[in-house]
Amino acid sequence: MDEFGRLIEKEVPRLRRYAHALVSDPERADDLVQDCLERAWRKSHLWVRRTNLRGWLMTILHNLHANASRRYSAGPAMVPLDDSQYAGATAPAQADRLQLGALRDAVQRLPLEQQQVLLLVGMEQMRYAEAAELLQIPVGTVMSRLFRARERLRVLMSEATQPTLRRVK
Repeated sequence: MDEFGRLIEKEVPRLRRYAHALVSDPERADDLVQDCLERAWRKSHLWVRRTNLRGWLMTILHNLHANASRRYSAGPAMVPLDDSQYAGATAPAQADRLQLGALRDAVQRLPLEQQQVLLLVGMEQMRYAEAAELLQIPVGTVMSRLFRARERLRVLMSEATQPTLRRVK
């Protein structure tokens, strides 16, 4: 394996983590990473050595996801042909799993722009400048979106942890 391949191989776990957070479906996330790696190999001549490979790969992944999201929203709704595999969800017994599920749902309810910044800075631990470069937005916009995302998450999580009162007739 050449140097480029070894460098890319080191970034695969981060790409998978970010893709999974974006699409929250392991199969679609793996497909997204596969597409990203395939494009990176095809376009390897465009990468400038000694520059930020992670940023370059994350940009490819981000653009692929954005393009797929646009295609998905423009097309007809997809319905699985075999519903037998979807037997229904069962609630986890552990409080931690419930809380993680609520957090995942809350993140999914954020606008895409806020999700991206939150995942890049919070989960991938990118610096604001790196995230701004990747998303092609000013650093101030990254900070603003991150602030709004965190505030919205606080509200959504407090709503999720509040007990729901039902009226009995």
